[in-house]
Amino acid sequence: MHLSGGVLPRPAETRIMVVANQKGGVGKTTTTVNLAASLALHGARVLVIDLDPQGNASTALGIDHHAEVPSIYDVLVESKPLSDVVQPVRDVEGLFCAPATIDLAGAEIELVSLVARESRLQRAISAYEQPLDYVLIDCPPSLGLLTVNALVAGAEVVIPIQCEYYALEGLGQLLRNVELVRGHLNPRLHVSTILLTMYDGRTRLASQVAEEVRSHFGNEVLRTNIPRSVRISEAPSYGQTVLTYDPGSSGSLSYLEAAREIALRGAIPQQEQHSPEGTQ
Repeated sequence: MHLSGGVLPRPAETRIMVVANQKGGVGKTTTTVNLAASLALHGARVLVIDLDPQGNASTALGIDHHAEVPSIYDVLVESKPLSDVVQPVRDVEGLFCAPATIDLAGAEIELVSLVARESRLQRAISAYEQPLDYVLIDCPPSLGLLTVNALVAGAEVVIPIQCEYYALEGLGQLLRNVELVRGHLNPRLHVSTILLTMYDGRTRLASQVAEEVRSHFGNEVLRTNIPRSVRISEAPSYGQTVLTYDPGSSGSLSYLEAAREIALRGAIPQQEQHSPEGTQ
């Protein structure tokens, strides 16, 4: 199923986006799967890599991820090709998932002794031969070796921030890690997108947090806010994203709009690459 008349410009090369925030409960997995589904519904080919041992992204996409299923663990630890573990998402054409199984919980320890332990995911993605417009990597809520693998593999970091008290707390450590990885392992890495989630327009707190985040991060913050929504919360229990669970809901429309912003932003550098440095 594709959106009628909703095809967006495809990026010139695969955009690898790391969805990270070591704070739990900020809508990280929800953002990963719903942005991925939105981009696919706009005509893109999208791969979700579930790097969280809890496997919530796999669940939300209706992908089987019990212990015997070939998973991203086999790719990272056993050097299995990524193409051997990727599964198509049943409800959304052009959307694929590399699932996580509980085995991934031990991967942090097993990776320590392996050669080039920080770049195993990056090499697996580089060797993947199917054409992709976007790869979205859902990270665990920690800054260990799994998240480092994601940051080495990606070029863009997407940070969901919930519109609640202490929203910016703990972000400093994530941003320092992004700088460290950029300095030592991946010079292309940068924070490209901040997405405000769980936004409740009726509260003053939400608008204060939104204002604070926008003043702190400026142009990286998407104009679209994701509302607090029962529909978004319910969808994963049916093995679906909100896009297929309730296409007309405010949550669904917000993710479609956020994906549209991301896609259009990705097209801008191609047109502006000769503009003087520092201009917006």
